[in-house]
Amino acid sequence: MQIPTIVQAAALIAARRLSPVELVQQCLDRITRLDGALHSFITVTPERALSDARAAEQRMMSGSLRGKLDGIPIAHKDVIATRGIRTTAHSRLLKDWVPDSDAEVVDLLDQAGTAMLGKLATHEFAWGGPPLDLPWPPARNPWDTARFSSGSSSGTAVAIAAGLVLGGTGTDTAGSIRAPSALCGITGIKPTYGLCSKRGVLPLAPSLDHVGPMAWSVADCALLLRAMVNADTAAHPLPDYSVGLGKSIRGLRIGVASRWHEKEHEVTPAVHGGIQLALDIWRSQGAQVMPVELPSLHDYQAASVLMMASEAFAQHAPDLRTRFNEYGRLLRSRLALGALLPPDDLMLARRLREQLQLQTLQAMTEVDVLVTAGAASEAPRMEEVPEWGDLKRPGFYHPFNLTGWPAISVCSGYGEGGLPVAVQIAARPHQESLLFQVAEAFERSAALRDHRPAIVAGLT
Repeated sequence: MQIPTIVQAAALIAARRLSPVELVQQCLDRITRLDGALHSFITVTPERALSDARAAEQRMMSGSLRGKLDGIPIAHKDVIATRGIRTTAHSRLLKDWVPDSDAEVVDLLDQAGTAMLGKLATHEFAWGGPPLDLPWPPARNPWDTARFSSGSSSGTAVAIAAGLVLGGTGTDTAGSIRAPSALCGITGIKPTYGLCSKRGVLPLAPSLDHVGPMAWSVADCALLLRAMVNADTAAHPLPDYSVGLGKSIRGLRIGVASRWHEKEHEVTPAVHGGIQLALDIWRSQGAQVMPVELPSLHDYQAASVLMMASEAFAQHAPDLRTRFNEYGRLLRSRLALGALLPPDDLMLARRLREQLQLQTLQAMTEVDVLVTAGAASEAPRMEEVPEWGDLKRPGFYHPFNLTGWPAISVCSGYGEGGLPVAVQIAARPHQESLLFQVAEAFERSAALRDHRPAIVAGLT
């Protein structure tokens, strides 16, 4: 059978037409056959996965499924703690660390009945990557294994694109869910700041860190996100994030941050074409498309980089003093940047953040969602990845970590060498349901989700 989406697999399981054990075993078989070239996993847990699947199958047979995620194979980014299973952060410093408790999002997904297949590659402590001098190699892009998969939630994006799992968790401080989702052709959402608990998640920059789901389709992400939010502790009543899927977007106002991707950080023709495709589809569906003037990407970048570098150094300062050479070269360099920043710079960055938050809100008064690029280009070759990443040019992700607004990356087509490109959609806080509605309206009409990387051909 073809690799199903979560929604498709859930329907088959509910109808007793798909065994959770068989589904998990198919994923484990693909891991065995493909991951030697992809390196998406750091730790595979077949015994745990099959145990979870057998329990789900018993519930299926007794008519007591816990919901649409029961029996669905997933895996977790390796900065997210898993009880009894090593959590390495892709670093020598934690290569043997086995937590004694689960992160809250892991616990919530366990309660939903998911089958956990293991822990996924990242960039070292979610910042130092691609990691070329660490015990585990970097995850490779399944569309072309010579290409970058971005990061830091790289292993999650690679594993989903290749069908090794149907969904997974990621973290996002400056684009770490959306960037790998864009380059690997999947869907990833950075929810509103604080919507998903960070308890049990290794921090990078706490004031910018987010946790969120990644999957093949918009509807899949909506299911995962609902399970990852603790309704007992959430600050807002939780909607059914799938409620708007398939509904009309007629009359919605879609703002376009054209200056960002046309002048401040020019994108490739394929990326620009993907944005235009999305706008054309939304217009044809009755939405209003209009330009929006926002602050410069460079301002968002300045505040984000200063805050991230300062906060990351504060997290790692004790280990840097005693275990400096155990860090990979890239992360050492980036953390050292934080050590050199004067305290006044962090104060100024926080003030700038407050200004940008207000200016962003004011700019969005006439629109419901905002659209820009998911990534500036198709995936570069590994040797072409700039050492300092977004310090070289401003990224499209910083604005929404600074504001804490939800933002989703959705595949919008294929460019050079058949590599995927993406569009990014953002909305005001706690408007995830609206984001899913707009994103799914495009995804449904664009019909891009039937195309998997060639590496999985014949193994489905």
